[in-house]
Amino acid sequence: MGRAIDPVCGMEVDTSTQYKTIYKGRIYYFCSPVCKRKFEENPEYYLMHGPQGMPHE
Repeated sequence: MGRAIDPVCGMEVDTSTQYKTIYKGRIYYFCSPVCKRKFEENPEYYLMHGPQGMPHE
């Protein structure tokens, strides 16, 4: 499998992860359900500003 960068925290993750979502036709991969949820709450923020480090609950 391939590797991807979590757009929320910047960690490198395997594309076989269960934490992924599709936004505007592109698949984004996450290290955890927390990062996935944060991205889904405000995807444009992370796409515009880049990874922000590990989010707090």
